[in-house]
Amino acid sequence: MPYKEKSIEKLYYSIGEVAQKFDVNVSLLRYWEKEFDILKPKKNKKGNRLFTKVDVENIEVIYHLVKERGFTLEGAKKKLSENKSDTVENMEIVNRLKKIKEFLLNLSSEL
Repeated sequence: MPYKEKSIEKLYYSIGEVAQKFDVNVSLLRYWEKEFDILKPKKNKKGNRLFTKVDVENIEVIYHLVKERGFTLEGAKKKLSENKSDTVENMEIVNRLKKIKEFLLNLSSEL
């Protein structure tokens, strides 16, 4: 039976890694941390921010609302306080639809 390598998921991500993932400046993430109560990265002894998977998921929701849907920061805060789960569900649907669109475009270019 062949050995299957398990993917190891990181416990913490640096602010640089998170900024790169979302293609934003680290200063924007620091600003969002001040603006949104749901962002609470841990800080090490040097004061470097360490983002958990939950922090990254919350940033993804904020990014979706502000950058993709065009919400103001106040509008995004209100939306998250009213119904975060609905927002997360909508974001996941949009992401799945984007993947389907990409697949179909690739498929049509191969025909």
